[in-house]
Formats: sequence, C-alpha cells, structure tokens
Amino acid sequence: MFNLSSKKRYRFRLIIPAYPTFNIYSDIAKKTTALGPIYIASVVNQLERWDVEVIDENNLSRYGPISETNGADHEILQRLRPADVVGFYGGLTSTIPRLYELANFYKNKGVITIAGGQHFLEENIEEALHSSIDYVVIGEGEETIKELLFAILEKRDLQQIKGIAYLEDGKVVITDRRPPITDFDTLPIPNFSLLRYAKLHLYPIGRIRGCGMDCEFCTVKGKPRAASSQRLLENIRYLVETYDARHFFIVDDLFGQYRDETIEFCYMLRDYQIDIGRRLDFTVQIRLDKAKDSQLLSAMREAGVNTVAIGFESPIEEELIAMNKKIKPEEMIELARIYHKFGFLVHGMFIFGYPLRDGKKVRLPVKERIRRFRRFIKQAKIDTVQVLLPCPLPGTELRHRLYKENRIYPLSYIGWEYYDGNFPLFEPDEPLTAQDLQNAIRKIMGNFYRFRYFFMIGLHILFFPTIVFFIHNIKRGWRKWYRYWRNDLLRFGGWVIIKNWTLKFKRSDFLIKLDKAKLSLKNKSLSY
Repeated sequence: MFNLSSKKRYRFRLIIPAYPTFNIYSDIAKKTTALGPIYIASVVNQLERWDVEVIDENNLSRYGPISETNGADHEILQRLRPADVVGFYGGLTSTIPRLYELANFYKNKGVITIAGGQHFLEENIEEALHSSIDYVVIGEGEETIKELLFAILEKRDLQQIKGIAYLEDGKVVITDRRPPITDFDTLPIPNFSLLRYAKLHLYPIGRIRGCGMDCEFCTVKGKPRAASSQRLLENIRYLVETYDARHFFIVDDLFGQYRDETIEFCYMLRDYQIDIGRRLDFTVQIRLDKAKDSQLLSAMREAGVNTVAIGFESPIEEELIAMNKKIKPEEMIELARIYHKFGFLVHGMFIFGYPLRDGKKVRLPVKERIRRFRRFIKQAKIDTVQVLLPCPLPGTELRHRLYKENRIYPLSYIGWEYYDGNFPLFEPDEPLTAQDLQNAIRKIMGNFYRFRYFFMIGLHILFFPTIVFFIHNIKRGWRKWYRYWRNDLLRFGGWVIIKNWTLKFKRSDFLIKLDKAKLSLKNKSLSY
C-alpha cells in the first residue's frame, strides 16, 4: 500500500493519451476533448485536500508543454506540478500503447497509477496490471474513484471497493461488479476549468448513457439511463455563460431516446436561446428511423440541432444483418432524405467490408462494393462521410467471433495503436484481401473529399445573391447557400487530411507488419 498520509494536499492528474502520430483524427481532436475524464476530474475536485487537473495530449493549445515525439512533455509537468496519483483514460483502444508508456514513466517516479475506460474489460485487465497500472477501474468511475482514493490514503481494505482490479501477491484480484449509475443528477456538472492548456471549439455534453441497440461491433451496451433535461440545460448554461461556448456535441449514442423528455428538452433549449438572444449550434448522434417522427425533428431544428451523425454502416443488406441492423438499404435512403428535407446536415458513418456470420459470403468484387457505397452516399444526399474498416474492439461480440474463427491478426504484429478503424485487423471475407480493405476506404473518401472543392467555395459565395433573388426568401436562400459553402469547405479540408494521412501511411512500415501478421496467422491455422 502506498503512503501519502504525510502530505497536506495531493494532486490528481488525469491524462487523455495522445493518438498515435499516424492517425487521421488528430486535427479534429485539437478542437474538442473527451467528456468522461472531465466527469471523473470534477468528482475528485470535490474531495477534501485534492488538487485536480486534466491533460488532453491531443489538445495542448499554445501553452502546453509539447514533447518532441508525441503528446505532452511529462518531465516538465512533473517538475512544475508533481502529481501524487495519475489517472489514465482508456476509452480509445488506439491510445493504449501511449497510455502504457506514460504509466511506466510515472510508475518509475513513484506515482500511483489508475486506468479506466472501455478498453479495460476483463480480457485486458491482466495486461494493464502488468503494464505499470496499479489499479484498473471497471465500468463507470465516478463513485469508484472517490472510494479508491480514500482507501489509498487511509490504507483501507481494497476488496470492499466494487468495480476495481489490482495485483495482490502477484495475482489479479477483481472485486464485485459495481452497478451502473442511475441518478446522474447527483453528479457535479462537468468542470471544464480543470482541463489545462486546451482550447475547445466543440464542447462535449451528455444526458444519456447506455444503448439498447446491441450492435455486434459496439462496446456500448446496457439499458439507457438518463439525467434530467433540466440538468443538461444547466450544463449548457454554465458553458455558454462561463466560456462563451456556442458549438456543442451531445455525446449520447442515440439522441431521441426517451422521446417525450427529448422534445421537452428541445423546447427548453429553444426558449433559453431566445432569452439570451443567441443562436447555439448542436451536433447529435441519432437513429435513422427517428426520421419518421416529424414532431421530434421539428423540435430539434427549433433547438439549434443542425448536424445529425447517423450510423448507416453499409449499403449491403447481408452486412446489415450480420451487424444486427434491422433495416434495408432502400429504407435508409428514404429516411436520410427526410433529415435532408428538414434542413439537417447529415454526417454518414459507414463500415466497409464487414465480415458475415456462419460462413455466409457476399462474393462482390471490391470495385462493385465501392460503387455501391458511392451510389448510396449520393442517393441519400449525405453531406459528410466517414468510412472505416471493421474494428474488433475488446469486449465486442465481433472480436469474440473473429477470435474463435482464428482471423484476428496477432497483437505482436498489428498492435492496439492500429485499432482506430483505418487499418485492416483481421482476415476479411473472400474475395476481399486486407489490402483491398485498406485501399477501398481511401478510394471512397478520396472520391468524396477532393481538391476541386477549394474552387467551389468561392463559386458558391458568389452564387448566394442569385439564390436569394430566385427564391425570394432570405431564410431559405441562406440555408441553401450555407449548406453548399459549408460542405465545400469540409470536403476540401477532408482532402487535405486524407492526403496527409496517405503520405504518412506510405512512409510507415504497416504493410511489412501486415505481411508478417498474415503469415503468422496462416502458420497458426496450419498447425491445428
């Protein structure tokens, strides 16, 4: 047990590890942060004698001590403000190698290390505890972290704390499961002042945890649980009045659950914006079939929800069935167009090359698959797209299925840092190859995000007066012009990101690792 009892005050540093240098999301991460660590830090900040800070290595702004390699310079941080306990956010599997690197750094300095997040399910707990992590928090951590820090200081029995894992005499100890939180209104409002150095353009907020959709590839499970609408509105008020925030991302996996409460919240949000005389901007994740609820969509528009992120996943029906999606491609197109007609900007999220179950195959050549994706995106009138590869994340049914089929590439070759949806991680269904998957997502997004949109930006700026003249409706004309101009800007920006990512990919040794991984998998199969 550690001894901190001699100190008058303690410092708790919570770190969001940097994405791998070789990552397509790095530019986006500089504008926002993760909400979960802010919640945990806000809870610890209420404890007596604790000073708290959050370091998001992906968003260090101009004053953050930046390392020469990647992320923050923790030698400087420890010299300026020595931490007694360091927590690590393991919500993104691709950041786990960096997390372990930092844990080793702090462990060697005698600092207590704690980790939590979606990556740390039972199958990875032993890995973490042998990678310089002293304690793993399993599941939601707001209550657990308070009890754990108190037990460390007071040298209490750790087995009485639900939802943690640790080593005792070299053996892994996992305590009883902690029930999910149901009363979120007892938690403090997330305190973004604890986030040091970062400059936020998009503020994450949330009301609902859990998701009942049970998608095979997703780690978010369990019955949805919600805070009150009043609580979320108070959170927004705090951010607007304290940080002059305008852009928000509601992180709920399915906005629109608890329909009546959601509509009530939208009307409250509309009235608040009228009261302060300012229009706010919201992005939400929502189910496609909510397009059938015109009252909900109207309320969302009045509230300032401008962008909807929708998981279309695939235009290939057999793949939708494998994912546990209960919808057909033609239905998806019709519903997407409804969102478009209501004036929402639609961000479409797709998975290319999803593996089918029970030996079923869709023997489509890769060119035909790419054509179907492009046609679907055009017909559905999607404004921006994200096409990723299937990612067998820890704890998902997909990973368990592919592991049983001996299809997942060994971590010794294709490590956790590649688990971000941009790399092939397993042997795909025939006739596809791993290289086909890798090239396909670049071709689909490369066709969508193109350099030519740089010139379209200026053209649509000049086109605005013409739209207003013919439509004779300034509001309608503005919306139509903004959609064109905004999409052109994003599609040009997307081209820049994809080009830079492609250059880094070509300079990397990933293809060499991939060949070794495939050979290792083949040899393993032959040995059975």
